[in-house]
Amino acid sequence: MNDLTFGYALCGSFCTFSKSLKQMRALAEQGYQLLPVMSYNAAKTDTRFGKASDFLQELREISGRDVIQTIVGAEPIGPKKMVDLMIVAPCTGNTLAKLANGITDTPVTMAVKSNLRIGRPVLLALATNDALAASAQNIGKLLNTKNVYFVPFAQDDPEKKPYSLVADFEKLLPAALAALEGRQLQPILG
Repeated sequence: MNDLTFGYALCGSFCTFSKSLKQMRALAEQGYQLLPVMSYNAAKTDTRFGKASDFLQELREISGRDVIQTIVGAEPIGPKKMVDLMIVAPCTGNTLAKLANGITDTPVTMAVKSNLRIGRPVLLALATNDALAASAQNIGKLLNTKNVYFVPFAQDDPEKKPYSLVADFEKLLPAALAALEGRQLQPILG
């Protein structure tokens, strides 16, 4: 059993949930303890990619814990030192903007803020269609923020979605281990 605990938060980039949950399962199989968190939209929205209740159940099964779905539930993460690293996978453009501008109005943004306020690292796995447009400034701001790291990312469909970036979810664990050492996994842009 690994003695590290990772917070594992999902935001509403529903098309990447299968990739994210595959990585979450791999972390659990390697013995990492996981504390699941979901944004309001991720926890309550049924989409063509699946039902919210099914995703909640899968997170419970993988982690063996109830999913944090409220700001009140996420607030103690930092003060109680509940996680060594907070992972947000996927991190949407909306959540990215809130984090870059200090807005704490969802369970995920509170979980991140709570971990950062005690100097512990946060790892963001981007999934946003406007990363090279409106979200670019927020990526730049967070790249320059202490204790914030990114899973390496690349354009997912340069022809049809020229502004879209998605994390390479296969690099989540190496990026997490690098973040725990205080360094950004390189190359960050694939």
